[in-house]
Amino acid sequence: MPEDKSPLEQALDLFVYAPLGLAITAREELPKLVDKGRQRVSGQMTMARMMGQFAVAQGQKEAEKAVKQATERLGGRSRGPGPSATPSTGPSTRPAPARAASAPKTPPAPAGATATATSTSSSAASAASTNGGGVPPADSLAIPGYDALSASQVVQRLAGLSGDELAQVGRYESATRHRKTILTRITQLQS
Repeated sequence: MPEDKSPLEQALDLFVYAPLGLAITAREELPKLVDKGRQRVSGQMTMARMMGQFAVAQGQKEAEKAVKQATERLGGRSRGPGPSATPSTGPSTRPAPARAASAPKTPPAPAGATATATSTSSSAASAASTNGGGVPPADSLAIPGYDALSASQVVQRLAGLSGDELAQVGRYESATRHRKTILTRITQLQS
């Protein structure tokens, strides 16, 4: 404010004219601000709605895939044990169908995973023969399809296992692939 105005004029400017000017400007600018806000929010709401619909659609696909896999696993086991089934060793192992139903669902293994699983199982068998049979077979582990799982998938399932089951998985992993992530997590859970 210029200093050539008297204190009374400065007070009038501050307490009368400034609020009047603000009210007039707000009356003129308020509809523009409302439109701008509405456009921004409606754009964000549209984007959020699209993302939500996409997420729901993907979730449904994954759920259908998981249900199909579980049905196939349970359907295959309900026919009776096949020639490759081995009796479980140890009093604390759980039945396979109950374990498969409670285990988190995983995506199907890549095409090459079967060959890897077979070679890993054969290396476990040879390790078992060299160390006096201390390595449990992969089929007797409390985690179904163990050889086809990545380390991160195995680590997710370890928390639900008993001490004996953790020890079995640890012996098997030490004798076969020796993945440090899995072995470290087993040590953490056992202590």
